Amino acid sequence: MSASSEVPPKEVYCYLWPESAHRRYSMYENSEAFARKLDEADPLAHFRGKFLFPTFHDGEVVYFSGNSLGLQPKKVREYINEELDDWATYGVHGHFMSRRPWYSYHEQLTGMAAKVVGGLPHEVVVTHSLTTNLHLLMVSFYQPEGKRNKILCEAKAFPSDQYALESQITFHGLSPKEHLIEIAPREGEELIREEDILAAIEQYRDELSMIMIGGVNYYTGQLFDMESITRAGHAVGATVGFDLAHAAGNINLNLHDWDVDFAAWCGYKYLNSSPGGVSGMFVHERHANRPDLKRFAGWWGYDKQTRFQMEPGFKPMFGAEGWQLSNAPVLGMAAHLASLEIFDEAGMDRIGEKRDKLTAYLEFVIEDISNRNPDCTFEIMTPKDKSKRGAQLSIHAHGMGKELFDKLSEKGVIADWREPNVIRIAPAPLYNSYEDCYRFGQYLEEVIS
Repeated sequence: MSASSEVPPKEVYCYLWPESAHRRYSMYENSEAFARKLDEADPLAHFRGKFLFPTFHDGEVVYFSGNSLGLQPKKVREYINEELDDWATYGVHGHFMSRRPWYSYHEQLTGMAAKVVGGLPHEVVVTHSLTTNLHLLMVSFYQPEGKRNKILCEAKAFPSDQYALESQITFHGLSPKEHLIEIAPREGEELIREEDILAAIEQYRDELSMIMIGGVNYYTGQLFDMESITRAGHAVGATVGFDLAHAAGNINLNLHDWDVDFAAWCGYKYLNSSPGGVSGMFVHERHANRPDLKRFAGWWGYDKQTRFQMEPGFKPMFGAEGWQLSNAPVLGMAAHLASLEIFDEAGMDRIGEKRDKLTAYLEFVIEDISNRNPDCTFEIMTPKDKSKRGAQLSIHAHGMGKELFDKLSEKGVIADWREPNVIRIAPAPLYNSYEDCYRFGQYLEEVIS
C-alpha cells in the first residue's frame, strides 16, 4: 500500500543554487589555502589523529564513506588486545577479574551512548546487532489488534528494514500488501514531503498500530522531523520508533524529550565501531518497568539481582536492559568503547556544529565546480536545508554514471555507489577535514573535464 500525491514532473538538470544560497556561501573560497585556514580554525581538527586511514591506495585517500563504515579508532587495537590478554590470563574468571569485567561490560557504554542519542541512561543499552534489535523491539511495540493493525514507513527504506517490517506483519498472519503503508516521494520528486507523512498518519489514524521510519534515509540523506512524526503518531494512538543507523553519531538526537517509544542503531557507520559491530537500543522510560509488554526474552535481560538463581518465569530488568538476550560480545564492545570515548570527549554539540559547516563547504565546492563546468554531469538530491540533513550528500551522476565513480575511486576517493546513478559521500566531522572537501572537488573537476 502506498500513499503519495501527484505534482507536475520535475525536469532533470545540473545542480543549480538559488540566489539565497549564493549569498549564504559567499564567504567561502574553493582553494587549498582557504580550506587549510578552515582546518586551522577547527576546534575538532585534532580528532583526525585518533583514527586510522586506509593505506591500500598509492596516495592519501579522501575517505567519505563513514555512512557505510566508519574509520578505525587507533585505540581499538589496544582495547581488544587487553581483552585477549585478560582472556588468556583469567579464562572464565575474566567475567569478574578482568580489568573491565565482562559480566557488566555493556554498562561502561551506556552513559556515553545515551549522550549520543539524547536518552536517559536507563533508556539505552548496547547489545546484539541492528536488525536483531529492531525485531526484538517490534515484538513489543507492534501489537496489531482489530482494525488497528497497520505499519507506516517511508518508501525505499533500507532493504533490511523493509524485510523486517514485512516479516513482522506476516508473523501476525497479515499481508504486507494490505498492512504496510509506504510514504513515497510525489511524482517527479525524490524527497518525501513531511506533510505527506503527517497526512497519511491522519488518514489512517484508526488503523495504525506502529510507525517505524529511518531517521535519515540511507539513499537520499534526507533527515525526517522525528519529533513531529512522534507527536502525530501518538495523537492517533500508534507507537513510534526509528531506525537510526544513519542518524546516531551523525544527527543531534533528543529521543527522550521527543517522546519516541523505541529506536535502534548500528555501531559501525558514524559510530566507527568495527564491521557489523554492536548495536544500540532505546526504550522510553515510560516503558521501563512494563513486564506486561510482550517480548522475546533471554537470560541477560533477566533481573540481574536474581539472574544466576536461574528460576523459571522471565522477570525483565528495568529499562532498555530488559530487552537483552545474551551476555556481552566483549570484543565488539571493546571497539565500540574506543569510539564512544572519542564522541564523549568531542561532544555531540561540537560534532553537529562542525558537521553543518563541513557539509556546507563540500556542497559549496561541488556547486562552484558545477557553475564553471556548464556540461556538468551531477546534481545533489540531498536537502539544502541543514536542518533536513546530516553529513551525507547524495549526488546523481548523470551521463557518466558508474564511470565517474570508478575514476574518482582511482584517484583515491572512497565513497559509495548506489544504482542506478547515485554517489553517496559523507564528510564525517571527527576525522574529515575541509581540505578533504577541497581535494574531492579537485578530483571531481579533473574527472568531468
